[in-house]
Amino acid sequence: MFQTLLVIVIGFLPSLFSLWMIRKAQRKTRMRIRQAANNFSRMRRLGYLQASTNDTADSPDRFYLDGVGYMIGDISCQYNARSGYIRCAINPSGPCDSCHFYEERNITYS
Repeated sequence: MFQTLLVIVIGFLPSLFSLWMIRKAQRKTRMRIRQAANNFSRMRRLGYLQASTNDTADSPDRFYLDGVGYMIGDISCQYNARSGYIRCAINPSGPCDSCHFYEERNITYS
């Protein structure tokens, strides 16, 4: 009888260990998500994050380029991201006016 119970207990040990590890990983994941949410709300409250991409909709340096879509920033600059969300690879939040990183783009036609 004792041997039977011992075999059953030993048989359940791997599944119990696995269940314990899964619970531990879930607890750690929940803690990280909670911490990220707290950090995000703190950063938002302190104003580190920009409001939204709708701010760029009213931007005077936003224009439409056929075949590409909306773009912001000075397209003649070498570092322009050619995107509707980011102005520049060096200075993403802009402005492009009087930027000391400005380099005119070399355009070669073949």
